Amino acid sequence: MDRIDAMRAFVAVVTEGGFSKAATAMQLSPQLVSKYVAKLEEQLNTRLLNRTTRKVSMTEAGSQYFTHAQQILLSIDEMASQLGGLQQHPKGILRISAPVSFALKHMAKLITDFQERYPSVTVDLQLSDRKVDIIEEGFDIALRIGQLDSSSLIAKQISPIRVVLCASPEYLKIHGTPKRLEDLEAHRYLHYSYMNGETRGQIYKYLKAKQLKESSIFRSNNGDVLVEAAIAGAGLILQPTFIVSKALNTGKLVIVLPEYEPNPLGLYAVYAHRKLLPHKVRSFIDFMTDYYGDPPYWDEHIKLNRPKVVGDSIS
Repeated sequence: MDRIDAMRAFVAVVTEGGFSKAATAMQLSPQLVSKYVAKLEEQLNTRLLNRTTRKVSMTEAGSQYFTHAQQILLSIDEMASQLGGLQQHPKGILRISAPVSFALKHMAKLITDFQERYPSVTVDLQLSDRKVDIIEEGFDIALRIGQLDSSSLIAKQISPIRVVLCASPEYLKIHGTPKRLEDLEAHRYLHYSYMNGETRGQIYKYLKAKQLKESSIFRSNNGDVLVEAAIAGAGLILQPTFIVSKALNTGKLVIVLPEYEPNPLGLYAVYAHRKLLPHKVRSFIDFMTDYYGDPPYWDEHIKLNRPKVVGDSIS
């Protein structure tokens, strides 16, 4: 027996003045209402109502219980009403975890535009490149980039993420331009610390082997730092185009070995449950789905910018 239903039956009997009237108000049979109240008294081990053939009256314990039961049922109904409002109109705090570089470059306008449409939603955006536990850490959504493992979480792809190998023209002029994967052995590689080990592609294989052999390679857990180092001539980088597109379009970086560009990764919105999804979460995911375009806007104007090779130098 549901304790709340029994509590409602008891309150209805008192307020309506009898079991028959309570049954009519609740659209139940008098027998079921009587059963609810009897079970409630049995669970409480206390008589709540005095029953005669002509009337029903509360005991002293019943009077005390009635006051508390009314308050409890009122709170439950108010809570249900508020939650129903949240499902009809997005509101409340939306907690999002997102990768640092992507959020800095591409999420400020997204969130601004989202809140213009849904002004009752407060966004709490936390930036981190680590893989957060969205349930334990209380996030509604986590944005992740990569090739996702199977898990109990729900993941929706938002956008493809191209990854390109590139370097500055100055670096290539000094060190030569790789023409084959084997040529990478002679070059400096700036390693991104969070590169997934399961990432597939020949170019990853070569760069991973090189990284393992050379412990003194410049490495960082932030792609923006590596991009700036590459622009300064420190070496080759393998980075997403959402980070390097500006440098490519201004000629500060050029793409190397484009024929070995790996298959795109994905930008995913990850959340815990598909059923009973809060409206604020569903609205944000739907809003994101077509926001960046296909291809995403940062890829639209990328120039190949492959240097012309003359021997081991560029012209």
